[in-house]
Amino acid sequence: MYVCICNGVTDTQIRQAAANGCREVTELTMRTGCGATCGSCMDMAAGLLDAYYARSATPLIELPLIASAA
Repeated sequence: MYVCICNGVTDTQIRQAAANGCREVTELTMRTGCGATCGSCMDMAAGLLDAYYARSATPLIELPLIASAA
């Protein structure tokens, strides 16, 4: 889906930028052009970045140590 109509930036491109380390909307604008023209897409773009990092920040499950067989 297009998030930034002015510059043709899609949600997939935003997620890809996040996967490549983009965390801030200002950086997203520099990388993709999203929000550089009118800015009406910035809330949605920020939401996609937040959702990406919320999903990828799931806590690790600690597994119990297995006693070595003697």
